[in-house]
Amino acid sequence: MTRVGLIANPAAGRDIRRLTGGASVVDNYAKRRVAECVLEGLAVVAEPPDVAVMPDRSGIADHAVSEAPDDLAVERVEMTVEESAADTRRAAARFRESADAVVVLGGDGTTRDVALEIGDVPLVSVSTGTNNVVPTPVDGTVAGAAAAAVATGAADADAVTDRHGRIDVRADDVNGEKRLTGLAAVEITDRSFVGTRAVIDPSELIGGVVSRAHPSDIGLGSVAGCLEPLAPDAPGGVALRLDDPEVTARSVSAIVAPGMTATIGVAERDRLEWDEPATFDVSDVVVGADGERELEVVDATVEMTPTADGPRLVDADAALGAAVEAGALVRDGPLLEER
Repeated sequence: MTRVGLIANPAAGRDIRRLTGGASVVDNYAKRRVAECVLEGLAVVAEPPDVAVMPDRSGIADHAVSEAPDDLAVERVEMTVEESAADTRRAAARFRESADAVVVLGGDGTTRDVALEIGDVPLVSVSTGTNNVVPTPVDGTVAGAAAAAVATGAADADAVTDRHGRIDVRADDVNGEKRLTGLAAVEITDRSFVGTRAVIDPSELIGGVVSRAHPSDIGLGSVAGCLEPLAPDAPGGVALRLDDPEVTARSVSAIVAPGMTATIGVAERDRLEWDEPATFDVSDVVVGADGERELEVVDATVEMTPTADGPRLVDADAALGAAVEAGALVRDGPLLEER
């Protein structure tokens, strides 16, 4: 029997950028509706996969189970709920061994947490967070249908997925070695403490590394993309060193956060190959991943390396196109016999 995992992060889309910028508000009621749509989409194939849902204390999983289509077998994953990112990683680790595809509702941070544990399981990442560079704004019903096509083999997973890169960070500071992983971007900000996790002041950005770049991305990826785009499935990454636009030879007008643009001075831009590190010597900074500050480092050498070990992301359009070619969405004979 095939299986699809569903992960919905209750905390996604609820940080301070809803107040300081133009980030959209995705409350848990909206996530319940999206989860309901995902389950409806799974039913497009003749023999829908079973579904396992990450539990939570916000009612998303309970709603998904109670409102699931009658012909869909849905259960909650038996696991401890801490109401933290550990829940997402724990569920993803379970799905690595038991799921044929996984749908995740969240932003870049949620997708990153899933990617750390999901292994090679195909991932449909649906945008319901604040920073949404990797997740796509796909309808939940479409996401569910694409996951069903991949899980049941109606779509060849190798043909309809792309391997996204990731960025591994190692920092040696006065307190020892610290590590971090990013998907779309890893940023260094000129401040001595994490504080509000969201990066909301563009003047604090010192630089970092991105695994993809386009002006339509949010944050450091937009800065890099204004100079030269880098496709999500292109090898390697780009290292940026930033400075005051009053003193740099060039600057860009970039989308640095939802609802926020800024002129950013670019001192250096270096194209990186897979496993080619960029090194930053810093004094008292915070290193963040995908728009969220994570590590406080002091008198450190920070090494950022793009690698080809990111998640396998499903192209929903390609998956459903493959399902059409396979005839998986066609039923023969009168439907009265099935009712």
